Amino acid sequence: MRTGVAFDDVLAAAQAGAAWAFETLYRDLAPAVTGYLRLHGAAEPDDLASETFLGVFRGLSGFAGDEDALRSWVFTIAHRRLVDDWRRRSRRPQLTDDADLALLPGGDAEDDALTRFGTEDVHRMCAGLPDDQRSVLLLRVLADLTVEQVATVMGRSVGSVKALQRRGLRALRERIENSSEETLRSRVPLDARPAMTGMR
Repeated sequence: MRTGVAFDDVLAAAQAGAAWAFETLYRDLAPAVTGYLRLHGAAEPDDLASETFLGVFRGLSGFAGDEDALRSWVFTIAHRRLVDDWRRRSRRPQLTDDADLALLPGGDAEDDALTRFGTEDVHRMCAGLPDDQRSVLLLRVLADLTVEQVATVMGRSVGSVKALQRRGLRALRERIENSSEETLRSRVPLDARPAMTGMR
């Protein structure tokens, strides 16, 4: 826990109904949960995050485990809410607006990506990945879950998660390299580029 209070103490207090303890858990996990939902294209990521934490609050008294297990459990609930959202939206199509995309919550990996590429670029790169690869990468980076925890959240084997992660990272690396080359080409003045003779 970032508060300096031991996780076990916060968990026990939250399970006993202490508002401050649940608020501590919420503040610790909500930014990553909301960012995960947002990057997955949830129509209303804040609403889904609220639904997620409502589910956490309802089930917290029966939870047993350490801090890592709690993170896995919370992201499992968030992932299920996201799947429900996708199913609901697939039954009634809605228009989306790119202007609705907001910045991700802070974090080293996200900050690095956002400073190197714009928010729209990061969203586009992740959005182009297959859903399962995108889920694995977002859960690993944004939610800071282990491979084993991601496997639990997604209901997959550890080997499957590792393979999805490898493929997703390879695809992102190719996109980043291509994006970097395009950026370099666009910055070189036309008169400094090699002449292309014989081409029409």
